[in-house]
Amino acid sequence: MATESYEEAIAKLTNLLSDKADLGGIAAAKIKQITAELEGAALEATDSKPLDPVERIKTGFLQFKKQNFEKNPALYGELAKTQKPKFMVFACSDSRVCPSHILNFQPGEAFMVRNIANMVPPYDKNKYSGAGAAIEYAVLHLKVENILVIGHSCCGGIKGLMNIPDDGTTASDFIEQWVQICSPAKAKIKTDHSELSFTEQCTNCEKEAVNVSLGNLLTYPFVKDAVGKKTLALKGAHYDFVKGTFQLWDLESKVSLFLLE
Repeated sequence: MATESYEEAIAKLTNLLSDKADLGGIAAAKIKQITAELEGAALEATDSKPLDPVERIKTGFLQFKKQNFEKNPALYGELAKTQKPKFMVFACSDSRVCPSHILNFQPGEAFMVRNIANMVPPYDKNKYSGAGAAIEYAVLHLKVENILVIGHSCCGGIKGLMNIPDDGTTASDFIEQWVQICSPAKAKIKTDHSELSFTEQCTNCEKEAVNVSLGNLLTYPFVKDAVGKKTLALKGAHYDFVKGTFQLWDLESKVSLFLLE
């Protein structure tokens, strides 16, 4: 009965719009509203059920295959041969700040490294070889033209950095040692913005840590060489998912090129 009522409602709406085309705009707005309500209800229903990880992975892939892979055979055919990304992106591992969603990067467009607090360590063959290998591959082999470091609001890694006691004592096996890569950012914020609240200091440090990472990129000889030849550009960014803004700046000026709202 429910299915019959649904079909009858659709048929009635179709007939009405056929007779009165001027109602199309109003109908579209109503349908959009109803769709949003139904999506919300579906999300609530999903959240109330225990997560089946295998089913989630399966349905996620099948949706990707149907909506993306099968609709773009030429793109994925080319990607099967090689990759030629224009961007290398350092972003946080935070589940709320996926660069592909924020900037709508398509497959093959950005070579990405995600870690705690989107930090770039300085050149060190022994201590940070994983990050160094990614940067070396992107710059020397993929020939990326841009390296973008994206900080973000409410960053737990930056908050952890700002909370490390002045005596340097740590309470974790890895996290605090890692985030101290950007200790210069913490020191600058503590000195220049001592009057601000801790939350405000963290926000400022999220951006200043990006600048430290940009400086660290220049400690890699092949990065410095490419920047000098102007075949590579370094850019910093800050994504605020509370306000819905994206701020971008370049290495030289360290001021905003634009602010998207």
